[in-house]
Amino acid sequence: MITIGEETDLRHRSVIITGAFGVLGSAVSAAFEEDGWAVARVDFAPAPAPVSSTALLFGGIDLSRNGSAERVVGEILQARGGIDVLINIAGGFLWETIAEGAIDSWKRMFEMNALSSFAMCSAALPALRSRPGARIINVGAASAIHAASGMAPYAASKAAVHRLTESLAAELADDDITVNAILPSIIDTPGNRAELPDADHGKWVTPESIVDVIQFLASPAARAITGALIPVTKGMS
Repeated sequence: MITIGEETDLRHRSVIITGAFGVLGSAVSAAFEEDGWAVARVDFAPAPAPVSSTALLFGGIDLSRNGSAERVVGEILQARGGIDVLINIAGGFLWETIAEGAIDSWKRMFEMNALSSFAMCSAALPALRSRPGARIINVGAASAIHAASGMAPYAASKAAVHRLTESLAAELADDDITVNAILPSIIDTPGNRAELPDADHGKWVTPESIVDVIQFLASPAARAITGALIPVTKGMS
């Protein structure tokens, strides 16, 4: 395992995970660490819950601000020597009707969901291009396919992530990089259960199921898949 401060062995695969202090980001980070990856965790939150980890930690990072993504990527490259996979989980959710909506709400959704993904893709792209079999995996949303009432700001920003994924995959068609997005339905987290206590939680997708799909997309087995928007919606019931 790689520890902070040690010289990085470039035979180790290096992954950046944004939104990495939340429930899903923590699960993804733990799975990649367990598989021996050199993990860098980036989040808007100041710090993750205490865990035993060898990951590089970057807290308090607003990726929608000019220069933030470039600074983080630069520090990761200095420590790790390269980047093989970028996983964009960072984002946020807001329920707000059009009738009662505000421009600031739309701006924030686009900053949290679309601009954070764009900023990290743009900043990491030169490093990813230099590594064979590089991967970009974005997290979109199943609810952005058809937006229900109150979902417009969130769905529109996640739809932008979908279009970013498709366009970047086409842009990189001649490079040894794949670009895909997963589209989860409601994720079974403590926060979502608290918000919707009467829902059928058995129909929600688990973080562990999402981790499996992300790990597959990061693997050599997914080398022929690019530009895909992959629904991840089946619960356990």
